[in-house]
Amino acid sequence: MKIAYADPPYIGCAHLYKDHADFGGEVDHEFLISQLESIYDGWVLHASSVSLPVLAPMLPEGARIMAWVKGFAAFKKNVSVAYAWEPVIVKAARKPVVSKRLVNRDWIQESITLRKGLTGTKPEKVCHWAFEMVGARPDDDLVDLYPGTGAVTKAWKTWQGLFTLPGWSLSGRTLPTEVA
Repeated sequence: MKIAYADPPYIGCAHLYKDHADFGGEVDHEFLISQLESIYDGWVLHASSVSLPVLAPMLPEGARIMAWVKGFAAFKKNVSVAYAWEPVIVKAARKPVVSKRLVNRDWIQESITLRKGLTGTKPEKVCHWAFEMVGARPDDDLVDLYPGTGAVTKAWKTWQGLFTLPGWSLSGRTLPTEVA
């Protein structure tokens, strides 16, 4: 399966990345979502909470708005209510079967990253959770559409090494299961 991971500059925030090599100005989210739908089997899209009224009408059937709750979040001067959660929109490629977790949740709590080279770099645990929620398997093709620091690709490699399911192997062959 082909899985996309999209963590673009949030609506109205592209200016924060003007000095980055990948800078392309404001992202056309309507076009992005149409591309995610037409090219990929499943996808993850990070967004800001204030962008939900704009993004929600663009979402296809089957997409689910999940939440990354930030146990530690940056507080901004003159902002009276902290931005301490982010929507993570997931269109699963297949039914998620979560590896090494007891419960599937539509949210994760993890603090923000600090000093990773780029504002908004996602923590490894958030990426791992998103891979599981999109129903990814280690032999899927993951395309990081906004590579930034490379954190998502690095998280994909560590997650591939952690993934386990009974009767499954990285080569894609089904392993024999015991018969009682």
